[in-house]
Parts: sequence; structure tokens; C-alpha cells
Amino acid sequence: MRVWRSLEEVPENLGHTVVTVGNFDGVHLGHRHVISRARRIADRLNLGHVVAVTFDPHPIAVLRPEHAPPTLTDLDHRVELLGGAGVDDVLILPFTREIAEWSPERFVEDILVGTLHAAAVVVGANFRFGRRAAGDVALLRQLGAEHEFLAEGVSLEGGPQVWSSTYIRTCLATGDVEGAAEALGYPVTVRGTVQQGDRRGRELGYPTANIPTSGTAVPADGVYAGWLRVIDGPGKGLGEDETMPAAISVGANPTFAGERESRVEAYVIDRGDLELYGREVEVVFVHRLRGMVRFESTESLVAAMQQDVDKARELLRGDPATGST
Repeated sequence: MRVWRSLEEVPENLGHTVVTVGNFDGVHLGHRHVISRARRIADRLNLGHVVAVTFDPHPIAVLRPEHAPPTLTDLDHRVELLGGAGVDDVLILPFTREIAEWSPERFVEDILVGTLHAAAVVVGANFRFGRRAAGDVALLRQLGAEHEFLAEGVSLEGGPQVWSSTYIRTCLATGDVEGAAEALGYPVTVRGTVQQGDRRGRELGYPTANIPTSGTAVPADGVYAGWLRVIDGPGKGLGEDETMPAAISVGANPTFAGERESRVEAYVIDRGDLELYGREVEVVFVHRLRGMVRFESTESLVAAMQQDVDKARELLRGDPATGST
């Protein structure tokens, strides 16, 4: 899969393509439904390229930064998921205030026609584009007729409600990782580089991998059962792409005075031999065990941690150790 990070990187001899456009935050089932439709049209037209156009940063982060939501995936993970969903090429369009002022007509002429040579454009039914979101699917069809490309809006209705990144973030805000996974089509994950923490977990007998969460949506504070996978290769005590059962804590630990920083901490069950500092890992959330609780003593905290680990071990037994893709 080719990834272009500007219009200038797209080859001039690209040939005709089928294009799909969106933020694709999370690449959830709705996005995959749109991509699948684009793939079918490409096959029908005997075209080899399905190109996804996505934006970085998210348009809301540029136009109304105070309202920008945390993202479900970082950009690299989003591109990886797009490839897994069936996209051949990805154009990452750097979103600026200048591009935000483009008319719908210019967006079509400069990007869809002039750069990507679209023979067909497939988007979600609620797709909006151009200055002040003036363009919709009806206008896209009209412009498609003028520029000789097919245009189609695909409904994102699935199950009891519309597939959407907003719905998934709502699930995460209540700790409903299973509901979020159902809408995503894969388990909720957080990726990051393991940082050195205060080593309190190691002192208590449960060494954890601490993963920063800045800018990424994470489940509500609490304790979860899931998996940890090192994604940058094998290492001490690790095989290639090894996935290990884990008890995962999200939030600041209220038992210890002065601790305010929210974090994701994953204890790999029954593994005290791992060296994970500086490693890129993926934490996969499978079940919520409980909310965050303040304990009156370190002893009661350790007893609760043992119960969490035992419950996580039992819940994960026989559960497929799957990652996000």
C-alpha cells in the first residue's frame, strides 16, 4: 500500500481510481462498509486502485480546537487499518485553514479529478465537504455528472444505531469496551511507547507497563482484562509478535495521595521477567472488571489487585489473543 502525505506526492500517471473520503477515525464498521462498496465498484469497473483520502489533523482540531474529540487511533494506526480494510493507497491531506476555505467545486476539481483521476467516489451518506461544509452527497453527484465520475453515498446504519466514531467514544466514556468493539469490528486498543513510571506496581509485586494516553480516547477509569502485544519486534523473554494476557488499569490511582496523572498500566499476568521500557506496545481491552476504587491501606489494594488478576486470568482463558488488526 502506498501512502502519500501531500498532493504533490501522488504520481501523475496514477490512472483512474475509485476514491473514498473521510476522517476514518477508528476505521470502524461504517467506514469498512463504505470501503467495501468502493472495492466492489472498482472491481466492476476493472480499476486497480481504491484510494482513501483522509485528513491530518482532524478538521475540528483546526477549526474548533476547543471541541476537538480525542482520536480513536493515531495516524499510523489509522493508515494500517485502512490497508487492512481493503484500501490500495492512502492520501493524507494536511488540513489547514486555507483548505477549509476551499469551495466544494475546488475540492472536487483539484483533488478528486485533477490529482486522483476519480472514476467513482464513494462516501458515507452524511458526508460534507468544502467551505462551511456546503457540499453534500447531492452536490457531489451533480459535480460527478459534470466531471464524468460516479458518486455514491452509503448509509452507515448498522445494528441498533448508526456506526459512528462519536458512538464509540460514548461507549468508551462508560467503560463499555465490548460495545465499542462491536461497533469498531475489532477490540479497543491503545498504542504507545512504554514509559518508566514510579515503579510502585513493581514494589507491590505487579510490575506494569505504563503507556501515555495524550490525545487518544481510552476507556473510562477502572480495571480491565485484556492483552498486551509488543509491536516493534521480539526482545528479552518475548517471541515474535507475542500477545500476552494482562490486567489493565486506567486512571490515576486514588489510594496514593498526590497521584493525579491518568495513565494506562498493563500488568502481564504471571510475567515478572519482561523488559518493556522504551518498547512500542499495543494494549487490547476485552472486559471491564470494576471501576476505580480508593483503598484504605496498601494491603487491601494488593488483595484487590490479586482478585483482579485472578478474574482476568479466568476471563481470558480460552479467549482468542487477538490484537486490533
